[in-house]
Amino acid sequence: MAEEPSPVPGVSRNVFVLSLVSFAADVSSEMLYPVLPIFLTTTLGAPVSLVGMIEGIAEGTAGTSKVASGWLSDRLPRRLPLVMAGYGLSALGKLLLAVAFVWPQALLARFCDRLGKGTRTAPRDALIADSSVAGARGRAFGFHRGLDTVGAVVGPLLGLALVASLGEGRLRLVFLLAVLPALLSVVLVRLARERVRAPTPQSGERMHIDLTGAPAGYWLFLGVSFLFAFGNSSDAFLLLRAQDLGLGLAAVVLAYAVYNATYALLSFPAGVVADRLGPRPVLAGGFLVFGAVYLGFTAAKGGAAVWPLFAAYGVVMALTDGVGRAVVSDLAPADRKGTFLGLYHTVLGMTAVVASVLAGVLWDQVGPAAPFALGAATGLGAALLLGASSIPIGRRDLTTA
Repeated sequence: MAEEPSPVPGVSRNVFVLSLVSFAADVSSEMLYPVLPIFLTTTLGAPVSLVGMIEGIAEGTAGTSKVASGWLSDRLPRRLPLVMAGYGLSALGKLLLAVAFVWPQALLARFCDRLGKGTRTAPRDALIADSSVAGARGRAFGFHRGLDTVGAVVGPLLGLALVASLGEGRLRLVFLLAVLPALLSVVLVRLARERVRAPTPQSGERMHIDLTGAPAGYWLFLGVSFLFAFGNSSDAFLLLRAQDLGLGLAAVVLAYAVYNATYALLSFPAGVVADRLGPRPVLAGGFLVFGAVYLGFTAAKGGAAVWPLFAAYGVVMALTDGVGRAVVSDLAPADRKGTFLGLYHTVLGMTAVVASVLAGVLWDQVGPAAPFALGAATGLGAALLLGASSIPIGRRDLTTA
């Protein structure tokens, strides 16, 4: 499948189609996400610590379901049915959010939405890896994350236009309209193609996750990613911090769009650089910038600081998200890419539960700057740990070792 033509040179047709799917899904998600924490705290009256719990449970649900869906996708003849089911569940979650009137309903909606994300992510990433030639996966994942994030730019701007047109008191209608691009993503995923694979020898057995055969670099990167994620609480706290520093709803949404625009512009170039120079300097640089950004949010005194910090946060995600997925794909055994991608996402997701709940408690009990001080420390620690290690995590490491 890596040789199938596509409109973008160097990117396979499947990667292109799945990137369009993610674009539509992210338009839907990001129409809601910038205003969701404000909706929870103002409309539904939830305290910030409860927002942390809701987002932690939501991301934890996504994380814990990824290893199971990844394992299952390695054993089924096709990965696409899981991908399609995941996008469908997320569309349902957005519909439930539109009719939420108390925070437990919002929790259920977020649970459904993130369960969908967890169901689709590892199979989709494995399909991207299957559809890309070795040595060019940084480019493939960078393109996918880039187009995904273009949707994350369009989504907040579209949501902001709808809020301005309909009024801040009609957020539920905005949530309802966000279901439409979510449904489009379900339709688009049917355009992807996949070879039917022979069932593995383990098909029909009870779930047994085989984690043997991965090199030391996989476990090093998993440990570094855990440390990074421990301080990387839900982005809802960035939005609440922007509001805390004096930005209004429209400015918060625009700042979030600046973050996503930076992320989208740099994701593909970051993947190309990682393919050429190796992933280690790109990832370590991303963790280092993250520490600096969170340190900036710790020390910020006014809304003017929010704009460059959100742009710099986009640099962080461009350097770490797609490149991290490419590293895991390259290091995972060929017959268990879905499983090892699922484990990676599960570790990040479960750590996000702790990080987000802890951030909410720190915000309420210590102050709004406290969660960001923790993130600054873990980001700098992850950069130092990865930079100091000599264990190979990419092809270039292996050829120069």
